[in-house]
Amino acid sequence: MSRHALILDCDGVLADTEKDGHLVAFNQVFAEFGYPFRWSEDEYADLLKVGGGKERMRYYLSQHPEIEVPGSDDLDALLAQVHQQKSADYQEIVHRGLIPGRPGIKRLVEEALDAGWEVAIASTSAVSSVEAVAVAVFGQATHDRLSGIFGGDIVPAKKPAPDIYLYALEQLGLQPSQAVVVEDSESGAKAAEAAGIAHIVTVSHFTADDPFPAAVAVVENLGEPGSPAVLLAGEDVRDSRGVIGLESLERIARANA
Repeated sequence: MSRHALILDCDGVLADTEKDGHLVAFNQVFAEFGYPFRWSEDEYADLLKVGGGKERMRYYLSQHPEIEVPGSDDLDALLAQVHQQKSADYQEIVHRGLIPGRPGIKRLVEEALDAGWEVAIASTSAVSSVEAVAVAVFGQATHDRLSGIFGGDIVPAKKPAPDIYLYALEQLGLQPSQAVVVEDSESGAKAAEAAGIAHIVTVSHFTADDPFPAAVAVVENLGEPGSPAVLLAGEDVRDSRGVIGLESLERIARANA
């Protein structure tokens, strides 16, 4: 039997973590460090074009030279310290159960695993943060069946660069044609495209207006039986239940064989 893998982004795919998790944690850590700014939802929507939390903060400070923060003479060390605390704050939000999984994601992962597909997560977020979300959304038993969680600074360049997806394929021992990615953002979709992997997009709070020209399908969410996925663009790969399911993944895999 030919091997295949479902590779998932984390933020916006497993749960709508950006609005209710990361943004909250960023603003919380800015307050903890006494910084004179907070990010609005509109600002954060633009900042999401920059992959990675440390990179996001660096970009913001470069756009606002009037803001002076203590310790910025060694900006790399400062951002690492701030981001470490931000990750801890974020994981506390996740552990409190304040961010539910997105419709259909647990179902799809369990269908894929039960059919012999490998399932992995490839994210720009810190691995510890991704681990926390995966356990919260899937439960420990399903989390333990995953083939890998790849993220953070493990690769030189973050999305939209393809590095994290190429790294995941290398670790899994698979070719791009043997994988299907689920993404939610323009930068993530560009990363999957650049890696040569077919991808489905399930838009999230901040990404509904992003362009996804190379996606096989763009849906509002993956859907649940009785609450079908809404197709926004691309090919209709929904199964007989009206959801993105194992049949959808197999259809995409056959097309890329």
